[in-house]
Amino acid sequence: MSSPDNGERSDRAPNLDYVPKWAGAYRQGRARGAEGGLSKKDEGSSSIRDQLPRRRSLDPEVVHFRQPSPPRRGRFAFSASFVIAAALGTVIGLAITGQFPSILGETPQSSTKTNELASRLGHPKNIEPANSLPTGVVIVPKDQQPANAVPANVASLGGTSEPAPNIRGVTYTEIRFGISAPFTGPARELGQNMKIGIEAAFNVANVNGGVHGRQLRLIAMDDGYEPARTAITMKELYEKHQVFGLLGNVGTPTAVVALPYALDRKMLFFGAFTGAGLLRNDPPDRYVFNYRASYAEETAAVVNYLVKVRQLLPEQIAVFAQQDAYGDAGFAGVQKAVRSLRGGNDTPILRLNYQRNTVDVDEAVAQLQLKRRISIKAVIMVPTYRAAAKFIEKTRDLYPDMIYTSVSFVGSTALADELMLLGPKYATGVIVTQVVPAVEGHSSLVLNYKSALAKYFPGVASDYVSLEGCVDASVLIAALQRNGPQLDTEKLVETLESLHDLDIGLGTPVTFNSSEHQGVHKVWGTQLDASGHYHPIDLQ
Repeated sequence: MSSPDNGERSDRAPNLDYVPKWAGAYRQGRARGAEGGLSKKDEGSSSIRDQLPRRRSLDPEVVHFRQPSPPRRGRFAFSASFVIAAALGTVIGLAITGQFPSILGETPQSSTKTNELASRLGHPKNIEPANSLPTGVVIVPKDQQPANAVPANVASLGGTSEPAPNIRGVTYTEIRFGISAPFTGPARELGQNMKIGIEAAFNVANVNGGVHGRQLRLIAMDDGYEPARTAITMKELYEKHQVFGLLGNVGTPTAVVALPYALDRKMLFFGAFTGAGLLRNDPPDRYVFNYRASYAEETAAVVNYLVKVRQLLPEQIAVFAQQDAYGDAGFAGVQKAVRSLRGGNDTPILRLNYQRNTVDVDEAVAQLQLKRRISIKAVIMVPTYRAAAKFIEKTRDLYPDMIYTSVSFVGSTALADELMLLGPKYATGVIVTQVVPAVEGHSSLVLNYKSALAKYFPGVASDYVSLEGCVDASVLIAALQRNGPQLDTEKLVETLESLHDLDIGLGTPVTFNSSEHQGVHKVWGTQLDASGHYHPIDLQ
């Protein structure tokens, strides 16, 4: 029985003020209560008496009122109240920590919106987390912490808790990627546009819950397109910012420094803005994944176009190239393509050089003007945009019918802007091979990219480099979604190598496997008109 309230007398407490006639019965009832508990009748009578005013007569008249006994509260009622209170407290706690959806079969910020980015950036058809946690497994959240801090526990299937892996660049709230690129100097537009494209895709993903509840963050370091500075930026990204991996690094000569640094530390090196063979070993380096076609494929496509469509002789083709690893890669691609057309026989190809991060093309122009047995009718350029524009400016009047082509790294939009400043005649007819569809097109991929650009970077014009950055990031996001919430580099590599026929609206699927770390091999052809706009052309 429950304890009496302070204002109530206990039916077991004797009244010492007087002894009524029924005192003997009271004492007998108390004895029975000690032996086996009061009967309901006795219990009810005692309680009622206590509630009546005490009478001062020594022989009071006992008056009985028929009233219902107070409700009894037993162990069951107490237990039920405790269970309800505990359940309510659990629900409130889970709601506060953001975990309530987990007990319904979803992880925090889960992929009910997994394909949201896909639908916005080209409708990928194959973005499902292959390794998402089974229903009922809950990741315990915690505040953001340094990559090397002691992690919290993660609930396991067996009901026990095990320490979460300590992964560089990954917390319970974000995944950090780094980019080393030129943000100052003559090639700055390349780095700036690559960064814009990546961040546009990241912003679309983040506003829709991120990737398995984690926000995507890009940390950018300026290397000025100089290898010596790249060594510093890579060290800072790894040691200070502790990034998970590299995304969209710009340039071949800088990759000569950045790539070994990343490989020695088993860092993901994804979607670099270069088509150099350095990043395309056979078999491929485990941690290097490329989205784009190679320079060998771009130059092969344009050599075939010049020879088979424009009917030029291989000897009538020259190469204007940067004098470094970038220029070497492009020139080697042209040599290989010409050798293939010649049945394996080498044909001398004229190479016109200039120094990186300069527009000093006078020596190249002088070489072109030397008297030759066969005149040069086409120049395949492997430059940056300002050097290319300067070379065209100094040779257009000398060779009015010259065919100028360039690989995609040139920065198509920046090149068009430079040429239009000189005048329409300098822009008209210039061909640039691309590794993404035409930005003037109306495919779902391009329209969604432009929508993201307008929302997050208002006033910034669409551009081939930023479109490539956006595609790079979209492919990586698809892999991260498939990977599931338990992320580390080795697992992500395995996820990427199992990514087959991913459709993000390119018009060609993206495919990786353990022997192929280049997702796309397609090359698109574009040509400038007198207004400075690119139009698609068929290279075959």
